[in-house]
Amino acid sequence: MLVEPPEDPERLALDRALTGAVRARLAGGVRPTPDAEAIALRAVLKDLSPPEAAAVRSVLGRIDAARGAPLIVWGPASQVLAADRYGLVARIAAKPEAGLAAVREGGRALMDLTAASAWWGRLLAEPDLRVVAALPDHGAGQPRALMVQRALSGPTGDDRTFWITDSALPGTRIVAALAASGLAATPLIEAGGLKLFALAGYVQAEDGRLSDAPGSLKGVIGAAPVF
Repeated sequence: MLVEPPEDPERLALDRALTGAVRARLAGGVRPTPDAEAIALRAVLKDLSPPEAAAVRSVLGRIDAARGAPLIVWGPASQVLAADRYGLVARIAAKPEAGLAAVREGGRALMDLTAASAWWGRLLAEPDLRVVAALPDHGAGQPRALMVQRALSGPTGDDRTFWITDSALPGTRIVAALAASGLAATPLIEAGGLKLFALAGYVQAEDGRLSDAPGSLKGVIGAAPVF
């Protein structure tokens, strides 16, 4: 015989409270800038255990997907990372050009860092399109995908900045040159004659320490918070 499961009013009350909180947070919408969202998220995650933080990030990520700018992804890593963070809501782009086109129209694009495409180099010619996030964003390893959006994002207290150069020098020599100017750099990827580096901290495009950095075509393309 089938046995009806016992009632669990305590957990049911908790589930209803969670439902009400999600409904209210959805109605609250997103914050005006990516850095404001990151600063608030960092405060929310403080002192949470890893399982608690993962659950909170999952819920808030899906709220962001529901209320934030439309999301498009390019590349297999971006598809997996976006599904984990935002749910299965992203539109898949066949080419990185489609992702950047979506950003120009007010959306946001999460795109793979791969030697197959130097799509990120195009941001040097389009300063309105900026890197505002990098996934994974836990800071324990190198990012596999960058989020691009037409948005201004300031420092959040723990950031990494993305900088490009066309210098033919080996990455180690470029890192050494940047270190001599007081910048800690990590090589990320090389494609299409361009090299992409992550600089520790929030570094502005006009930072004087970059003026003598190697390369003729070079510049900052945005920054992303680390959690």
